[in-house]
Amino acid sequence: MTERSELQREIDRRRTFAIISHPDAGKTTLTEKLLLYGGVVHLAGAVKAKRGRANAVSDWMEMERERGISITTSVLQFEYEGLQLNLLDTPGHADFSEDTYRTLHAVDGAVMLLDAAKGVESQTRKLFRVCRQRSIPIFTFVNKMDRPGRDPFELVGEVESVLGIGVYPVTWPVFRSGIFLGVYHRALGKLMLFDESRAGSSAAQGSMVVPMQVGNLDDPALREQIGPDGCDQIEMDIELLNEAGDAFDQQAFLDGRLSPMFFGSAINNFGLETFLGSFIQMMPPPRARISNIGLVEPSWPEFSGFVFKVQANMNPAHRDRVAFVRICSGRFQRKTKVLHVRTDREVRLANPTQFVARERTAVEEAYAGDVIGVYDPGFFQVGDTLTGGTKLEFEPIPSFAPEYFKRLVMVDPLRRKQLVRGTTQLAQEGTVQLYQPPDIRTGDMILGAVGLLQLEVVKFRLTSEYGVEVRLEPVPVRLARWITRTDGQPVDSPAEAASDAELETGPDAPADVKPDIGPVSSCDELDTVSCFANEECDGAERCENAGTELDPVSCCVPGPRGTGQAGSLCDNENDCESGVCISGSGDGMCSKTCETEADCPDGMKDCTYIAFSGSDDDWCFPTGD
Repeated sequence: MTERSELQREIDRRRTFAIISHPDAGKTTLTEKLLLYGGVVHLAGAVKAKRGRANAVSDWMEMERERGISITTSVLQFEYEGLQLNLLDTPGHADFSEDTYRTLHAVDGAVMLLDAAKGVESQTRKLFRVCRQRSIPIFTFVNKMDRPGRDPFELVGEVESVLGIGVYPVTWPVFRSGIFLGVYHRALGKLMLFDESRAGSSAAQGSMVVPMQVGNLDDPALREQIGPDGCDQIEMDIELLNEAGDAFDQQAFLDGRLSPMFFGSAINNFGLETFLGSFIQMMPPPRARISNIGLVEPSWPEFSGFVFKVQANMNPAHRDRVAFVRICSGRFQRKTKVLHVRTDREVRLANPTQFVARERTAVEEAYAGDVIGVYDPGFFQVGDTLTGGTKLEFEPIPSFAPEYFKRLVMVDPLRRKQLVRGTTQLAQEGTVQLYQPPDIRTGDMILGAVGLLQLEVVKFRLTSEYGVEVRLEPVPVRLARWITRTDGQPVDSPAEAASDAELETGPDAPADVKPDIGPVSSCDELDTVSCFANEECDGAERCENAGTELDPVSCCVPGPRGTGQAGSLCDNENDCESGVCISGSGDGMCSKTCETEADCPDGMKDCTYIAFSGSDDDWCFPTGD
């Protein structure tokens, strides 16, 4: 076998994917059970383990195990049926969306996990949009089928209408008197009934965790288990699916236009082996990546990759930092010298590792599609490109402007050195953004984060990993802006900034411009007027607090209420000219028909089909929901 054919063979064995879901849909449980089937663990952990039970492998941080939530992306690599599976377990909580968004840039496919009782939820929608923008293939796994839930046809319809993607049910649930017994595999034409006595087993016996009975619909023994009513129902459902839907289109799936759907229960191990069998057949190998010099094919012999995550203290005993690198092309070998494109510097990656969560093993070589960890002495950043010598850069990874701010106050001034090291490392990870305005008291800092829970995580990690006790105090800061003069020169004073400056918002600001932040003490700063109620604002605005809890300042800001126009806030359909009021996590918002996203007002930049609208038109959908 030639070296090139060996390279292609190894690349074709790789499958790199993430699991996305709303919190509490069972994502970590599904991850643990996939590891069980893959033989990585012999005892599946629990999200919140009781005495005598193992913790989840993927939730390795102390706070993750205490709170029962995923805080950071874990990389889990294992072999299954001759393939190398690289699973990136992402946080489900909205406060950690930035970490999840970065991770989705490193995968070639995703598994969208739904709760059978709740269907498509807000965080699922947001993460799905990221996948759709990148046109990556998406599997759908409907979890918790062992509990009371919604009708399967209703779930199929909701995914298609709300997310705007076609659905092809590969498996279909089988019930007897409302009890979930197994699935019918449409492609194989087989019933797969599970052994209830082994439901929820955490211990693996070879590759078969839950024994199954497999047979045709006319198998007398299986029909007896399902019962006459159950048999009639599954036959009617399958007939309806076959007549109403098209055949499975692999190309539409690869393009992100069609999602194969599976049903099961992760905690009971029902439907997982069936899903895995179809997954390894459908999931594509590594894809070409966009760069500034064109598409980079995985089979390109030269090594290339990019950093999508930096993590400190995976091994607290060594206080190390690890940069996670997704390999995009070629083969990587230990001790290889690579070009760090951003600094135009050659570096030797002497001790690369592969992962099962925090556990690391040395790797001699890795291929396109793999994720490796390299020791970071402090100069790797998220988005950095590494190559074998060619100067190219992969498409940038998005970052987000902070929405919440707190003053970080030291309890023990003698621990300042540890505080500076800890906050610097956490900021380099992307966990928070760090600010030190000139007027703040000595030793204090301001932290900015996308979500409030991120700030809690920083406080916890500073204590547990760096031994620094801190307090988080309110601060009269609402926005972070990067200020430059119109001629590009530095801004020397706030007065100068107000008279002759351009504001560049959020993460797109130049890297060499220091952020300046300040409180909103007057509505004049927002070029608007103060108010006490919505009625004091014109029809294109609403009255909203633009200050802080300690220093409230209410101003008229864009976003109409009660006008009935698209984008205005509403309580029900009677408040809207169109008769369609979309309710999300907060106030409802009046919608209107659209052809593209450009037809929608601010705050409603998603144009999609909405089933309850009563028409076949696409409608503007709130982006903030």
